[in-house]
Amino acid sequence: MRIEEATTASEELLAALAGLVAQLSSSAPAPDERRMREIVDSPASRLLLARDEAGTVLGMLTLALFPIPTGVRAWIEDVVIDERARGHGIASALTQAALSLAAEQGARTVDLTSRPDRDAANRLYAKLGFQRRETNVYRYQPPPA
Repeated sequence: MRIEEATTASEELLAALAGLVAQLSSSAPAPDERRMREIVDSPASRLLLARDEAGTVLGMLTLALFPIPTGVRAWIEDVVIDERARGHGIASALTQAALSLAAEQGARTVDLTSRPDRDAANRLYAKLGFQRRETNVYRYQPPPA
């Protein structure tokens, strides 16, 4: 298995994203070609991929990096491993690669959220050194247009 950053949009990447997003969320649509290009080309996000020896995408993780007045902010989002490849350390490898990349970019901390019912993910994050924070997470959803 190898971890790499997606730097080029392709039909293969688009298909991989569609399959992984479907496993991650029942309500989020798969990215279209335009969205995929925005993700790959954005200076604020890094799409990390885990591939097997044959080059098949096994999982993904998005690392958001952006400057704010107090430093560089890093946030991990959309971690998903193909259901056929789970339990083999892929999420750990992706997360460790993201932590290294965040440190290289000057982030002092890296945040993420995980639903409480995602037991395996929550155990993994604790094992990797993430600490649960006492905070309120708020979400605003604008009304449909």
